[in-house]
Amino acid sequence: MNKLKGLLLTEGLHGMISQAEGLAKALDLDYFHEKIELNNFWKLIPPLLTPSKKYVFKNNFNKEFDVIISCGRKSVVPSIYLKKNSNKNITNIHIQNPKVSFDNFNYIVAPEHDGISGKNIILSKGALHYLTIEEIENSKDYLQNKANTKKDIITLILGGPTKYYNYSKQNIKSILLKNKRFSRKK
Repeated sequence: MNKLKGLLLTEGLHGMISQAEGLAKALDLDYFHEKIELNNFWKLIPPLLTPSKKYVFKNNFNKEFDVIISCGRKSVVPSIYLKKNSNKNITNIHIQNPKVSFDNFNYIVAPEHDGISGKNIILSKGALHYLTIEEIENSKDYLQNKANTKKDIITLILGGPTKYYNYSKQNIKSILLKNKRFSRKK
């Protein structure tokens, strides 16, 4: 039997891509990614006030898909539009609070801290990610043989820059200093 085909819609930021790809991998989809580009005016308007029309976004979708996984504000309207205007029975899943009616989606996967609930809401503990247990197991020797097992180890995983936060040298130094202070206390 052929795998279902998934269309991943994001704004192209790594954090969104990793969540969408994580869900696609977990669902065992054959997927492809599309970075959503809204037309100029619609970039400024929240999804709740944006019509579900093709003129809102620039993208053209020529590949077949069965499932849409969207993540991020800009991907909300294209996901709704594609589901409503498809000749097929498309399942659409949005990651995070879409800030529009939840009825526009088959499922919404949101972290508990978003504070939303509903019949089609699936709550997660934090953000989804594309790393699988198998990949972690296969790669654990990379750090394990470098670690002194006689000491406690603190692992700090940092994301990449976003439109709200830049990982400058100053910010990295501040994070490492806070981590150092915390580890000394504990």
